[in-house]
Amino acid sequence: MPRLSADARHRVAFVLNGRAVEGQAEPRMLLTDFLRHVLGMTGTHVGCEHGVCGACTVEIDGVPARACLMLAVQADGAILRTVEGLAPEPGRLSLLQQAFRRHHALQCGFCTPGILMSLDNYLRDNPDPREDDVRIFLTGHLCRCTGYVPIVAAALDAAARLREMKETQT
Repeated sequence: MPRLSADARHRVAFVLNGRAVEGQAEPRMLLTDFLRHVLGMTGTHVGCEHGVCGACTVEIDGVPARACLMLAVQADGAILRTVEGLAPEPGRLSLLQQAFRRHHALQCGFCTPGILMSLDNYLRDNPDPREDDVRIFLTGHLCRCTGYVPIVAAALDAAARLREMKETQT
């Protein structure tokens, strides 16, 4: 069996925000670095690089995941969504993003992409969360600026609007 050198590059291809993408990655390149430096998707932030802060959260095959804990080559063939994929179309924000704007749920914005990705997935599965549920859910994310109050308010507002939208569609 041929031995791979540490600097050998591998083709990595997956669907990102509904579009097929590909690039070359060294075997130990993290998914965060691949997204940011190879694909130019800088919305995924790199914070602690240990999976603790949540800033790098993306959706992989429909499940939130820490991109700093995954190698780029592990994403080959997957379906990924980053914060850039939340907007329904260019120039338009998702309901969750609009709620964050309305409630001033970001200050420096560093943690925001990861929180948005996690909440988007959470609200899909939990359309009517209580405030305590949202607070407990957010313990997987670190924010040093907001104190979480506006983030929780934005999440609850978005949940209410998503429920209203669903009711009008039925």
